[in-house]
Amino acid sequence: MIGKKIRILIADDQTLFREGIKVLLAMQPDMELVGEACDGVEAIELSNALQPDVLLLDLKMPRKDGLAALREIAERCPSIHILVLTSFADDERMFPAVKAGALGYLLKDAPRDQFLRAIREVAAGRPFLYPAIAFQVLRELNQPAVADPLTERELETLRLLARGLSNLEIAEQLKIQEHTVGKYVSNILIKLHLANRTQAALYALRHKLSNLDEGEN
Repeated sequence: MIGKKIRILIADDQTLFREGIKVLLAMQPDMELVGEACDGVEAIELSNALQPDVLLLDLKMPRKDGLAALREIAERCPSIHILVLTSFADDERMFPAVKAGALGYLLKDAPRDQFLRAIREVAAGRPFLYPAIAFQVLRELNQPAVADPLTERELETLRLLARGLSNLEIAEQLKIQEHTVGKYVSNILIKLHLANRTQAALYALRHKLSNLDEGEN
């Protein structure tokens, strides 16, 4: 039984790429393409108007590039989950995009199953980084030492967060209330000087508190 469909907006200046994504999404019973933008200005306008669940965002676009558009959309429409698309694993805008609020980062030539998984993960509010990209981002993460160490519960929460679990799923694993998990996540972000869950997941990976494949079957 299919529930609510994931409403998707794609912003990319390459018509052929957009057409390919349209065909792929049309075959998914749980996904719906609600709009297309061919530049950063349109991406902002359509994000405001359509309020999609997921925005597939290219970084290299005319009029306003994807990074500038990402920052504006993340500020104006915080409920939209942004999945950045790029052609190169070493794109210099990768780390700024994560810091600006992108929840996922994916290579355009990723396998189809990875592409669809990334959309579903990001739609659920879980960070997704294609492994080839994750390594590059981790090299850029240079967080200062933690002056106020995490508690054991906060560490457990961070490990599960890095595996992509939601607050509810973490609560079920730790047998605590969901609002308590929310408090732990807030404490983690404050103590580690991080902006969002994606950065927290990357921090856990960099400090070997988790790994990208942990929890997968």
